[in-house]
Amino acid sequence: MQDHKHFKIYKPYGYLSQFINNQNSRRNKKLLGELSNFPEGIMAIGRLDEDSEGLLFLTTDGKMSEEVRGRKVEKEYYVQVDGVISNEAITHLQDGVLIGVNGTKYKTLPCKASRVEKVPNFPERSKKIRDERHGPTSWASITVTEGKFRQIKKMTAAVGFPTLRLVRVRIGNETIEDLQAGAIQEISSFSI
Repeated sequence: MQDHKHFKIYKPYGYLSQFINNQNSRRNKKLLGELSNFPEGIMAIGRLDEDSEGLLFLTTDGKMSEEVRGRKVEKEYYVQVDGVISNEAITHLQDGVLIGVNGTKYKTLPCKASRVEKVPNFPERSKKIRDERHGPTSWASITVTEGKFRQIKKMTAAVGFPTLRLVRVRIGNETIEDLQAGAIQEISSFSI
């Protein structure tokens, strides 16, 4: 029986959630393998877009990957949006919204959503979001159990508040706690 390795990392802004670049048109992209010397057979569980950041699991165990990506495991995101998000928009997010997935309309499952009153203390991002001259921004927490392509960004856009910054803060019971961008922590197993 093989001893598997598990890591949780704070994926920084600007990195792809992969270890090898298999796209000819995107040669100069930063990959997770540049953050550390990971063991052979390591894979990311799920994905975060290049311009998204936060908690990402890495493992050498394919079965664990399937379990974490399943619909029973909650994923919580903090989202900075353009404008001051309304209570009506939060309710709409909670009920599920129509988004486009692979060229067809899809209604997201009901989820947990709330306003985040206190601005989170996340690490500075390498690319500035924007400044106050462009209008106010606000933060929301959105917790889902599904993971369609760019789902959270599509959900906030569907209720009229485009995403400016997206940070995954929790998967199951694991959080990013006080990890800094690019930080890696080896763990014995995932608490999901």
